[in-house]
Amino acid sequence: MKQQAIQMQKLGLLIVALLGALAVSRCNAAATVRVQLTHADAGRGLAGHELMQRMAMRSKARARRLLSSSVSAPVSPGTYADGDPSTEYLVHMAIGTPPQPVQLTLDTGSDLTWTQCRPCPAAPASACFKFNQSLPYFDASRSSTFKLLSCESAPCQDLTGTACGNDSKYWPNPTCIYGYSYGDGSLTTGELDLETFTFGAGAGASLQTSVPGVAFGCGLNNTGVFTSNETGIAGFGRGPLSLPSQLKVGSFSHCFTSITGSKPSTVLLDLPADLYSNGRGPVQTTPLIQNPRNPTFYYLLLKGITVGSTRLPVPESEFAPKNGIGANTFIDSGTSITSLPPPVYRLVRDAFAAQVKLPVVTSNATDSFTCFLAPPRANPDVPKLVLHLEGATMDLPRENYVFEIEEEGSTRICLALNEGGKTSIIGNFQQQNMHVLYDLQNSELSFVPAECDKL
Repeated sequence: MKQQAIQMQKLGLLIVALLGALAVSRCNAAATVRVQLTHADAGRGLAGHELMQRMAMRSKARARRLLSSSVSAPVSPGTYADGDPSTEYLVHMAIGTPPQPVQLTLDTGSDLTWTQCRPCPAAPASACFKFNQSLPYFDASRSSTFKLLSCESAPCQDLTGTACGNDSKYWPNPTCIYGYSYGDGSLTTGELDLETFTFGAGAGASLQTSVPGVAFGCGLNNTGVFTSNETGIAGFGRGPLSLPSQLKVGSFSHCFTSITGSKPSTVLLDLPADLYSNGRGPVQTTPLIQNPRNPTFYYLLLKGITVGSTRLPVPESEFAPKNGIGANTFIDSGTSITSLPPPVYRLVRDAFAAQVKLPVVTSNATDSFTCFLAPPRANPDVPKLVLHLEGATMDLPRENYVFEIEEEGSTRICLALNEGGKTSIIGNFQQQNMHVLYDLQNSELSFVPAECDKL
C-alpha cells in the first residue's frame, strides 16, 4: 500500500488543476439515449473462420480473468496474440464541452467508465497505451464543463481504490485520485472527475443527447493489454459508478447485429415506447440474481440445456441466495463465445455429436472448436440448442451456435461453444440479432429475437 501511495503521489505531478467554469448537477436522463456500437473486427476483411478463431481466443482469455479476479473491480478486456483486438464492442460517444470523441469498450462486467487523458507521458515512461488509439487523448483544458472531484464527494466514496486517506504524507491533495486494477494485471490510475457526456447515433448524428455531471476516470497512467483501438472502458455493470446507474435509467438494452456483417449495433439507455416493435417472437424474461461475491455481474440461473431431443442438466453453483436459487451463469457483453463448465460442455458436445451423425474433424483453422466433416456445401441439419433459464427459454437460431467453413473440398460444421471454468458465461455470439433488456428496477433480464440493424 505504501508503494502504491508513493506511485500515486508521483502521478499528482501530472494532474491538470482546472475547475469547471459551469456548475454541474447530478444527471437525470429524461428520454431514451441511443448509442452506436461497432465490433472490434469490423472492416478488417477477415474470413468467417478467422473471425470465429479470434473470438474464441478472446472469450477464453476473458473467462479466465473474469472468474479468477480477486480485486474489487472485475476484469475488463484481455489480449491473446500479437496485438489482435482484445475486446468485442466499442461504444461511440463524446466527453466535454465542446464534445471530444471517445470510443470505449462496452463492458457489462465492470463499473468505472474511464478514458485516457492529457497529459500522458510518452515512451519510454509508457504511462498510457497509444499504439492502438487513433483518437486524441481527452484534454480537460479544452472543456468548459470539466470539474475535479474531491475525496469527500459521493462518487469518490463509491470507489475502493483511492488515495484519499488520512495520511497526508503520501497524498495531501484533496482531489480524488483513483487506482482501478483488473485481474489480468491491467491498471488505470488518474483523477475521478465530472464531465458532460454526449451520446448519439454515431459520428455526425443529428440527434444527440448531452448529460452533465457524469463521474468518470481521467486516466493518466494506464497499462495492460489494451489493443483494440479503444480509448478506455464504458462500465455498464451493477455498481453505483456505472453509466446506467449514473444516468439514473431504469433499464438499458443492446441489440448486436451479425458478427460477420458490417452494420453497427445499438445500445439504448432507458425504454423507448416501441421497444420490441421489431421483435420476431414472444418476449422471454428471467430474474437477475445478485451475487455478493461479484456484485457487478449480471447473474442468471441456467437450469438446463436441450440439444436436439436431449435435455441436459446444469448444476447450480455453490452460491445460493436467500430465495434458494443458485446463480450459476452470467451474461456478458465483453465475452464473445458462450463458455460452459467442463462437465456441462462435454455433455453438450457429446449429445450434439451423437445427433449430428458426422465424423469429428480437426483443423488449424478451427482448433478452438469441436467441428464435424460434411460433404461440400451440404448444409446438413443440426440439433437445436436451447438454454433453459429460470422462467425463460433462449431458443437459439442455427447461426447463433454453429458456423461453417469450406476447407480442402469439404465443409466443416463447428459448434460455437467454449469449455470454460466453474461458471457459465453467455457471450455475445449467442446474442446476435437478439434484443436484450436489462431491467434494473425490477432486477430482470428480457430478450426477444429481433432485426438489430433496424432498431
